[in-house]
Amino acid sequence: MPPASRVTILAGGVGAARFLGGLVRVVDPARVTAICNVGDDFAWNGLHVSPDIDTVIYTLAGIEGEFGWGLRDDTRTVLDAMEALGEPAWFGVGDRDLATHLTRTARLAAGEPLSAATAVLASARGVASTILPVTDDPHPTMVVTAEGELAFQEYFVHRRASDTVTGFRFPGAEAARPAPGVLDAIAGADAIVIAPSNPFVSIDPLLQVEGVRAAIEAARAPRVAVSPIVGGQAIKGPAAAMLEALGHEVSAFGVARLYAGLVDWYVLDEQDAALAGAVEALGMRVHVTDTMMTGPERRAALARSVLSAIGAIDA
Repeated sequence: MPPASRVTILAGGVGAARFLGGLVRVVDPARVTAICNVGDDFAWNGLHVSPDIDTVIYTLAGIEGEFGWGLRDDTRTVLDAMEALGEPAWFGVGDRDLATHLTRTARLAAGEPLSAATAVLASARGVASTILPVTDDPHPTMVVTAEGELAFQEYFVHRRASDTVTGFRFPGAEAARPAPGVLDAIAGADAIVIAPSNPFVSIDPLLQVEGVRAAIEAARAPRVAVSPIVGGQAIKGPAAAMLEALGHEVSAFGVARLYAGLVDWYVLDEQDAALAGAVEALGMRVHVTDTMMTGPERRAALARSVLSAIGAIDA
């Protein structure tokens, strides 16, 4: 493969953003496309918030917050003032972060699709990669729990993922169509990477959009998934708890089974090297490496290791 390989990433959550942050240190950022989950999108006080898209943009711009979301060193003057007026403050939108949501909402209100508004926001932050919502259509993730059905942000942020999950529903999936560029980014890629993201609420919503799964299955490029589970634990978020609640093995192998038939390669952390044989029995080739993205250098090293293993860049 040439050094200027086109790499398409299926992305959702902080893990995906961090992997992308490493990837653009290894390949030309302009040759990278991130197809982002919009199942987390919701209306916050009349504003359209796209958490996964913003996390990717902020990370690639080098301005992400300490915990991977929001803007670094942001303030909460507006949120504090709203709380003083009796408004709920469980969703933490910072003052400078607010500008992103105001801009997006204004553009959507003027008739622009989400993909166009996203391109404007990414360009304004100096992001050279292409950031695409998987769809311009409403496509929320609903979390089914013993207490009833919850919108994703209600489950994840407001209730702090404390409810036992019994399933998921995607009420907009039937009508959702891929955003412009999504299918082309998959078909034209030299490598397709499923980021180390939650398979249920970050990756499956992408695959639910008409034509996306089929495009990945038909792609000629090598397809690889990076495990979000290391040593039986989720690096970030509720993936492990969801696997257990839904009756799956809580391990990197448990996630690999969800991707069987969709990817050619699966990336295990060194801690899970003993699972390689079981994953290979699912029909995937296995690459074992250090997947812990604890800093910029380790993120870049992971991206380089993954792309080298599948032949997308020179070792």
